[in-house]
Amino acid sequence: MKITPLTPAAEALLDPDIVWNGRVGSLRVTPPDHPTNPAGFQSKQAIATAVLICLQTDRRVGPSELADGEENRGWPGDGFDLEPGETPLGSRLWLLRRRALTEEIAIEAQDYAEEALQTLIDQGVFVRVAAVARANFQFNRLDLTVDGFGQEGAATFHERYQILWDQLDGVSAPLA
Repeated sequence: MKITPLTPAAEALLDPDIVWNGRVGSLRVTPPDHPTNPAGFQSKQAIATAVLICLQTDRRVGPSELADGEENRGWPGDGFDLEPGETPLGSRLWLLRRRALTEEIAIEAQDYAEEALQTLIDQGVFVRVAAVARANFQFNRLDLTVDGFGQEGAATFHERYQILWDQLDGVSAPLA
């Protein structure tokens, strides 16, 4: 995957925005009375969409990282056709879903988020990223804050995400 920041004048049609409601991602649609794109896909948040893709796409992992009986996730092609210098798509956040919510999980989540966002640094979208995860025991969730920094060191992206700790107990498609 290559995500390149584009200026609106350079590209007439951008990939559609993905919005995340805390449980599922969905494509954002313009209102029916939009003057140039009625009820079409909205494409104004390329960087926010790129961050969501990096964080919410499951990265394929090595067999040693899987719990007994757990199936690998992610794009199978990442297991055999990565070119030199390429990194696998997505994050390893999915590995945390069956574990108890602890402070240690928050540290792992930070590392996994920063690892997933490294591709945006490699492609020049950010100079550096900072992810901060906190276990929110009151609401049984992990709060993740992501900041991306530009050339001058100023934050160019800031977003908070919540990862609910539902312990789905084997339900593979809870919203289906």
